Amino acid sequence: MNSEQFTQELLRDGFEVATRSMEANLHNSAHAHPFEVRLMVLSGEMSVSSEGNTTTCRAGDVFAMRAGCEHEERFGPEGATYLVGRKQPAAQAS
Repeated sequence: MNSEQFTQELLRDGFEVATRSMEANLHNSAHAHPFEVRLMVLSGEMSVSSEGNTTTCRAGDVFAMRAGCEHEERFGPEGATYLVGRKQPAAQAS
């Protein structure tokens, strides 16, 4: 899948799409997002650690994470640029 196809998939599935760049060797300590995330690395490298597992993504790799998942992020020696889709969870019926 290329970045254009990935973007179209995100839009079709109701995600807001952006391109982000993170600096070299950046470490974001444990945190969680209130939204679902799907991303595709365009360049560089990033690793995401959660629940005792670490996933490293490089150019062309796709990664997904559910809303509320606590995780840490580490970016490689060249940083990373990625396409990211964010989607708020559906409202729960009462």
